[in-house]
Amino acid sequence: MKGILICGHGSRDPEGVDGFKTLVALLQKRYPHRMVDYGFLEFSHPVYAAAVERMYLAGVREITAIPAILFAGGHAKNDIPYEMNTLQSQYKDLKIKLGRHIGITPSMLQLAQQLIEQSEAAAPALDRKDACLLLVGRGTSDPDANSDVAKMTRMLGEGLGFGFATTAFIGVTQPLLKDLLPVIDHLPYKRIVALPVFLFTGVLLKKIYAQLDEFSNVSDKEIIYTRSFECNELLLQTIDERIREAEEGNPNMNCQLCKYRTQIIGFEEEVGKEQVGHHLAVKGILFEEDEKISDKTTVLTKVKKILGI
Repeated sequence: MKGILICGHGSRDPEGVDGFKTLVALLQKRYPHRMVDYGFLEFSHPVYAAAVERMYLAGVREITAIPAILFAGGHAKNDIPYEMNTLQSQYKDLKIKLGRHIGITPSMLQLAQQLIEQSEAAAPALDRKDACLLLVGRGTSDPDANSDVAKMTRMLGEGLGFGFATTAFIGVTQPLLKDLLPVIDHLPYKRIVALPVFLFTGVLLKKIYAQLDEFSNVSDKEIIYTRSFECNELLLQTIDERIREAEEGNPNMNCQLCKYRTQIIGFEEEVGKEQVGHHLAVKGILFEEDEKISDKTTVLTKVKKILGI
């Protein structure tokens, strides 16, 4: 029996987890003849190990694992492969094929366009040449992943005809959103159209909205922003493509600019770094008790109940 495992990151925000579960439910309808399950890298349950166990007990012996991660930072390059390799070694008669992260595809660019157009439609008419497009990424310690956000910015900015387009991040790397907004405020554009590059809502997305709202109170510019990508058909089409690649084609990601495999300026010491996971302390810490594989009451269960988690 074959299965598809959708590998999520996990969120402290229940709304973000619910959005991810909705995506999985749509994929279950899309692939009715396979077992489609899901797991999280951190914060939420089931963790990957629990999801694979659940699939194995159901009779699955071949799993196509798809990282539901937008860009190839440490999670896609290091953590998820490490988890899948570890799990593969624990089941002698189970085969796990790991696909690529979502990345920039024509479908994802079309989805971004739709989100931008929906936000513009709710605002007064304005020529895009008088507007600045601002993409806001999560931010990682991997310049390759951060550059993909900048690439997406450029493709959308030129393709949609904005007067200017730029990129900011909510954490880890520069420029931070809170630092870039005052700079944009000095530019001769009447509107800022912000597109947070996130699959679902969550703590960081809400932080982005809060910073944009706060800045709009002190700026003369009109600031509008889009929602996250969410469970759009265009996202599902990209996941379809990643599944086909893993099963029929070549699912390898582009490693030419990967800091773990090539000397990148400023990150030379990362080349050849051992592939290990780094989320052991937060694996499943916010998991829901009714989704555990085992029904046994443990000391951890009692502690979590006392703490209200």
